[in-house]
Amino acid sequence: MVEKQVVVKRKTGLQARPAALFVQEANKFQSDIFIEKDDKKINAKSIMGIMSLAVSANTEIKLMIDGTDEEAAMDSLVSFIESEE
Repeated sequence: MVEKQVVVKRKTGLQARPAALFVQEANKFQSDIFIEKDDKKINAKSIMGIMSLAVSANTEIKLMIDGTDEEAAMDSLVSFIESEE
């Protein structure tokens, strides 16, 4: 299990299109992936879960990943979250 606090740097946060792209990226990995914000924990492979968090730009979230490819998943998803597109 790996965990990391990450600040969302995307201008639109994880809303709509970025949320869909994040879910696509998360689903490339076999590990279980969760996001926690304000004591609410959701499955990061669920578009509805991510949309329910309403993650805006400059918000800190916690990524929690558990599985065989957890390190690769963490690297990939942190890069996605921290990119300023």
